[in-house]
Amino acid sequence: MFTPYGRRLTRRLLIATGVAALTALSTVPAQAADIPAPGEIVKSSNIEHVLNVPKPAELTDIHTDMAFQGDYAYVGNYSGFSIYDIRKPKKASLVSSVVCPGGQMDVSVYGNLLFGAVDSSRSDDSCNSTGQPASVKESWEGIRIFDISDKRNPKYIKAVETNCGSHTLTLVPGKGRDRRNVYVYVSSYSPSASFPDCQPPHDLISIIKVPLHRPAEAAVVATPNLFPDGGNPGENLPYPERTSATTGCHDITAYPEKDIAAGACMGEGILMDISDPVNPKVTQTVRDDENFAFWHSATFNNAGTKVVFTDELGGGTQATCNEAIGPNRGANAYFDLVHGKLVFKSYFKIARHQADTENCVAHNGSLIPVKGKDIMVQAWYQGGISVVDFTDSANPREIAFFERGPDDTAPALSGGFWSAYYYNGHIYGSDFNLGLDILKINDPRTRSAEGVRSDILNAQTQQSYRDRGHGHH
Repeated sequence: MFTPYGRRLTRRLLIATGVAALTALSTVPAQAADIPAPGEIVKSSNIEHVLNVPKPAELTDIHTDMAFQGDYAYVGNYSGFSIYDIRKPKKASLVSSVVCPGGQMDVSVYGNLLFGAVDSSRSDDSCNSTGQPASVKESWEGIRIFDISDKRNPKYIKAVETNCGSHTLTLVPGKGRDRRNVYVYVSSYSPSASFPDCQPPHDLISIIKVPLHRPAEAAVVATPNLFPDGGNPGENLPYPERTSATTGCHDITAYPEKDIAAGACMGEGILMDISDPVNPKVTQTVRDDENFAFWHSATFNNAGTKVVFTDELGGGTQATCNEAIGPNRGANAYFDLVHGKLVFKSYFKIARHQADTENCVAHNGSLIPVKGKDIMVQAWYQGGISVVDFTDSANPREIAFFERGPDDTAPALSGGFWSAYYYNGHIYGSDFNLGLDILKINDPRTRSAEGVRSDILNAQTQQSYRDRGHGHH
């Protein structure tokens, strides 16, 4: 979460519940003896810590999401983004950084283009903009497009304003005669009657068409209403029992070759038919008001027969990995797709209790391309990085982990891994404050993945293992 909208939401919750929320979190504290010392690395024996590349000094805010293409990793930051040379992971190095403030700057890449999501209201669309209230009609938020053909000198080429900004974004490449275009699904939420460009009910997403050879012509071509019935009304209960109302989507993961997408939409999860990318159709909705507070992200298995949804309880700013919250909140939920319908199978949450200063909840991850199995690596903020085998979706099992003790380089509840993704033999973790971590898993259960090579990874645009290699055009 972690945008001004997210922070605004969190502040409202704390104001509404007083100190009760924080008190509830510390009623059953983790045992001090079980918590690593600040910064101390604790890991399973089958994970190797290869390298840490510190955050660039010129990017003064926190690191966010990542994308990969060829020999490069792209890491977003509230202050802009960075490009890293990862040809030799043990010697990975910073190539360049672009200072262009506007959270979250989650990034996706395609061809020579990088797309950045801006969900913080700015004075204008330039990299020199300053924060400005969304109540001001002239304020800007949406997506930025950069030309990254010169890795040392990316060029900003286009901005597209969207309703309520762009919290996250998802690329859907065109097919057949349409292959010269890429579509950007823009997820955003938290409308307000006082925001001229973000009016309630905001039950929609924005779809931007980008001609790959003429990206300056990018424009919004559709704003489909995904929730004509208004979506989940939510439950206005004290934290952590609160269920979010649906006012748009937080994140969408597309699986274009199978013409499907899964949306994590605050109060619910949805399945979509995207065979016509400009006219996505919701085919199913699932809710879990008992245990899911905020549907945050979705991941398909390689066969497209399962979906992993995450619950970002507390917006990523609370200590939810403790005994008081329990194993079913702030967790993953596994669904099987049976005759096109989502069927709930189980929850998974890391079992290692974290300190009350450590923000920890299910967050962003990706599949490890293991033949015949469903294995995923995932970030849990200060809960670290976890590798889970969900081949049996009713009985997911952690098979590896990596974490540090509390991050004492920043304020409490403001650290850890935003994303953890597997790309060409290594795991990459984007840490808020500590930079880019590179890990290697050495385990017989994941060995077949070492032979799988890709030239692109956008976690929100899945490709099957046998069809890796799109993105150079």
